[in-house]
Amino acid sequence: MKNGKKKSNLNFSTTQLIALSFLIAIIIGTILLMLPFATAPGKETDFLTALFTATTSVCITGLVVVDTFSHWSLFGQIVILLLIQIGGIGVVCLSALLLLFMKKGLSLKTRVLMMDAFNLDSIKGVVGFCKRVIMDIFIVEGIGAILTAEVFVPMMGREKGLFAALFHSVSAFCNAGIDVLGPDSLIRFSNNYFFMFVTMLLIVLGGLGFVVWFDIIGYVKNQIKRDGEKKRVKILEHTWLVLTLTAVLILSGAVLVFVAEHDNPGTMQNMTPAGKIWNSIFQSVTFRTAGFMTVPQNELRDVTAFSGLFYMFIGGSPMGTAGGVKTVTFFALILYALSSLNRHQKPVIFNRAFSFETIHKAVAIIIISFLVTSGLSIMLMLTNPTVSLVDALYETFSATATVGLSRNLTASLNPAGKVIIIIAMYLGRIGPISLVMFFRGNKDKNDLLKYADGKYYIG
Repeated sequence: MKNGKKKSNLNFSTTQLIALSFLIAIIIGTILLMLPFATAPGKETDFLTALFTATTSVCITGLVVVDTFSHWSLFGQIVILLLIQIGGIGVVCLSALLLLFMKKGLSLKTRVLMMDAFNLDSIKGVVGFCKRVIMDIFIVEGIGAILTAEVFVPMMGREKGLFAALFHSVSAFCNAGIDVLGPDSLIRFSNNYFFMFVTMLLIVLGGLGFVVWFDIIGYVKNQIKRDGEKKRVKILEHTWLVLTLTAVLILSGAVLVFVAEHDNPGTMQNMTPAGKIWNSIFQSVTFRTAGFMTVPQNELRDVTAFSGLFYMFIGGSPMGTAGGVKTVTFFALILYALSSLNRHQKPVIFNRAFSFETIHKAVAIIIISFLVTSGLSIMLMLTNPTVSLVDALYETFSATATVGLSRNLTASLNPAGKVIIIIAMYLGRIGPISLVMFFRGNKDKNDLLKYADGKYYIG
């Protein structure tokens, strides 16, 4: 019996363990939020509300069915904050470092699990990478909290202001989009450009990916050394690509929002020219996985909301806190299509080629993600017949891309609709392709079979 049990445990793939780790965190969070003292006096929390809130926190999505500021007690808000932090860093990384802190060694399987959790290519240095990730996250979030405290403390007092600043900084960096400011998110700060800039900076830093961070930091450190100590260090092609794609997406999104919303009386018509520009940039940034808003999302014109689905679907960059299919994934598919038209063997950017393995993975991620999101949108409209097409798409794309923006729909969904969004948020965090691999398990003998080519005609 013991040997059989041990063998069964070893048969869990790393994908399955990662998916289960997030599920366990959601269950624990649900139990904690169900405790009576987690809810503010005069409020009640049912199971579905607790489950929804725990899921949106761990999956760093930001969709909520109750107001975080008024519904939850301080204890409940701290639980939500911790769940957001766990979701941003990753359950696997935190668990592994806890074992190290307790002076317990990490097995080879645990190190492989950490490697897969961060999507690294090698097990070498994975523990040091994880430690550095957590240390740098805390540093950036601490700086963000100090900067935003300049806004919150004068407005809310020292204790509440400091907590709100910490909560906001963690939520922004982890791209969660949850706040303790009230039901209107950041609309009251639509003319506070300093606060908007700090928030956008935290969001973008979280979405760039940790490999990009470490690459840029290493390059800068090398440049400031004395000439005799310098090494030949080049910025990785991945870093250049991520920075380029991020800039293009932010700028294009900002232009689109400005053109569509600058004369919209429900959003930006009454703003100054500078205000329209700042809020257009903010909306473009938040589209791609942040979830904060400085203009009412239900007042956005349909063309803006529909265009936003594209930016939600792409999301942030690999190995960061953002959701979506990721910038490089989407770009790899576009580049592959263009290179196929030109009959190039492999797509090339910055004099470096994408491997076919990477291309195949990108194709799988995008197709499965699109099919899952579309299917969930249909299910949402079937279970909530009064919901419009644009609102349903906005809600489900926001959920699977862990964005957290809503056109005032989330709280009004019936129980079936809320369950659908819970599933969407969970799939968005672990990735739809991970779910396929979860049920598929380990490779079987059929993977070794080879088949003759068939005659199929496309196009």
